[in-house]
Amino acid sequence: MRRLEGKVALVTGGTGGIGAATVARLASEGARVVFTGSNADAAARVCADTGAEFERARVEDAAGWPALMERILARHGRLDIAFANAGVEAGDGSVESISIEGWEQIVAVNLTGVMLTCKAAVTAMRANPGGPGGSIIVNSSMSAYKPMGNFIAYSTTKGALIALTKSVAIHCANQGTPIRANSIHPGVVETDMIKNIIAKQEDPAAARAAYNGMAPLGRMAQVEEVAALVAFLASDEAAFISGSEYAIDGASTAGMMGV
Repeated sequence: MRRLEGKVALVTGGTGGIGAATVARLASEGARVVFTGSNADAAARVCADTGAEFERARVEDAAGWPALMERILARHGRLDIAFANAGVEAGDGSVESISIEGWEQIVAVNLTGVMLTCKAAVTAMRANPGGPGGSIIVNSSMSAYKPMGNFIAYSTTKGALIALTKSVAIHCANQGTPIRANSIHPGVVETDMIKNIIAKQEDPAAARAAYNGMAPLGRMAQVEEVAALVAFLASDEAAFISGSEYAIDGASTAGMMGV
């Protein structure tokens, strides 16, 4: 399907994993896609595979957002879709072990960076030719519902994204603008990073089985499955969906296995 023909999309953190898969899916649906990140080599591969455009940018850099949006609007004239995907977990720990530097960096990217993405997207979408409108999708995590003891900053920021997304959705609705905002909550996804972790284990088969066993459905999600959910929420088929949360976790947060 070409559900996104004529639309312009921004994907943050689009050089790998869910981000790169989403760039590919949105482009295949007809969108003109701009994606951000810091890995130029990986970005070049995504551009070659999808025809998307790369912008080197850090989502937590508030001063850089106006120029980034000016470049996107100068080339494409509008913004219809924003996937706030960029996130980090390096430097995390438990409440006892995490450093203040680790906490501040994760909060800066995972929470402030998403707020800045939404802020820039709403401003651009409000000024779209033909009238305001657009879809913002925030990539949270099932950790918003099942926090991890050794990842306090990641868990906290992913939980906070639920409230942030709903606040954006309510604000836009109260302003009378058809700009929608929804959050997605993936479980364990078989990214290249996870594949590399599995490959380095003493017993890769057992490691893979352990990852697969984290979801009641008995497997990890594929990046393409998450990208498909983003594409749906970005499309006009989801025109009445805003302020909602979508778990894509193989029933991991639905209840205890076997109950």
